Amino acid sequence: MASKVLRAIILGPPGSGKGTVCQRIADSFGLQHLSSGHFLRENIRTDTGFPRTLTQAEALDQICQPDLVISLNIPFETLKDRLSRRWIHPSSGRVYNQEFNPPQVQGVDDVTGEPLIQQEDDKPEAVAAKLRQYKEVAKPVIELYKTRGILHSFSGTETNKIWPYVYSLFSNKMASVGVKTA
Repeated sequence: MASKVLRAIILGPPGSGKGTVCQRIADSFGLQHLSSGHFLRENIRTDTGFPRTLTQAEALDQICQPDLVISLNIPFETLKDRLSRRWIHPSSGRVYNQEFNPPQVQGVDDVTGEPLIQQEDDKPEAVAAKLRQYKEVAKPVIELYKTRGILHSFSGTETNKIWPYVYSLFSNKMASVGVKTA
């Protein structure tokens, strides 16, 4: 018997908690999490930028159609605070936040002991422009999935408060398509 697949996309502005939600989905359902943000940063670093646009969403349709799209809606001020306090371990993509997920030693990765960096676009002066750009580019993508009836939006200021609703939706969707979890 062929195994069934659930294709899900998690959308949200930078700093909205996409990586955290994806990792929790992977851990809860025995799946692998691939971070588009990590791949995006690699593409930017090698000057082969990969925009998240309507064109990209339409290109994805040529490969496969998503079954479920989750959009994380976080207030601007919350995002600004999160991003300006975010530090990253470059080689692994591990993300720390000075307020709610600090490293054990300031400026040092918990696993490797290597230095953490703050990306140029996470510095306070760049955050507002980055969030405006996301809103502009994401709006048509969100509308596309909304018209297809597969968009589910969750709003809040804390991932821990949004997570139970995402978990419930994902659990129900996986059960409805007959996907077995680990």
